[in-house]
Amino acid sequence: MKKFIITLLLMIGIPMTLTAQEYEQRLAMACNEKTTISSGNRENAEQVFMFSYFTGNGEDGLHLAYSYDGYNWKNLNKGASLVKPKVGNDKLMRDPCIIKGPEGTFHMVWTVSWSEKGIGYAHSKDLINWSEQKYIPVMKHESKAKNCWAPEIFYDQQTKRFMIVWATTIPGRFPETDNPETGYNHRLYYTTTKNFDEFSETQIFYNQGFNVIDGTIDKIGSKYYMFLKDERNQPFTVQKNIRYAVSDSALGSYSEPSKPITGDYWAEGPTAIKVDTSWIVYFDKYTEDKMGAVKSSDLKNWQDISDKVHFPEGTQHGTVFRVSSEILNNLKELSK
Repeated sequence: MKKFIITLLLMIGIPMTLTAQEYEQRLAMACNEKTTISSGNRENAEQVFMFSYFTGNGEDGLHLAYSYDGYNWKNLNKGASLVKPKVGNDKLMRDPCIIKGPEGTFHMVWTVSWSEKGIGYAHSKDLINWSEQKYIPVMKHESKAKNCWAPEIFYDQQTKRFMIVWATTIPGRFPETDNPETGYNHRLYYTTTKNFDEFSETQIFYNQGFNVIDGTIDKIGSKYYMFLKDERNQPFTVQKNIRYAVSDSALGSYSEPSKPITGDYWAEGPTAIKVDTSWIVYFDKYTEDKMGAVKSSDLKNWQDISDKVHFPEGTQHGTVFRVSSEILNNLKELSK
């Protein structure tokens, strides 16, 4: 067994001069489900990038695009929706977030409405055939809650539970930053679940004293990074940019936000993945009707690569994840 582990470490490029603790950390990074795909592998890659997104107001449902290099994206199903929204009063499917769970199932949550107290959920083994859609009333207990926006899922290896994080405004809950002009003053909330049937009590997740939405979590090394949108607007200092906060555990607590990693434009809906040796954060340039991206090899210095990424026309606020070549090939058959 020891010989096998040493061989494995050498194969994935971990030097034999590290301590036992360092070996464990490096091995965890190498095996991270969302870590790396080499853009040089192209069509020969065993796994490829997938991007879930919506178009219009979300009434059309789930759209998917794929990429071999993380820069050039092509739509699937001839650009048509793969799943139509069926839950919630408004029956929308905005901000679809998909992750692959440890059991191999793809889990999806989404925004069902601009003004309801719950979110949508469904699961699939192949991204083609989906379960019956479920409405999860995560803020039903809050009589004044105005909305549940942009839910995101993260699987926490430490607790063996899925976390769902979303943004809600509860008027009067944080009066020091209430905005009478917009009526919105979001904070991030969360719940956890093992089976998407039973859920923990909803709790506040991130409150650093400002209006915040679109929190998405990635485990990078031994730390947890949450990329988020600073949603501050008039009469306060206008931000509308992407930042990140860091924690030692998935459940927090998370640090104060970093400086903006996006430029002099409005951005929302961040989603991140590692490509080669750099992390790319994609986001929705929603006032310009196009997608953007920034890249970093050290998570400190960020380069804007928006002019280098190309998404299908109409792509809005989605999630990047990985799929096997088999999953992709089956999806491609839908376009024939």
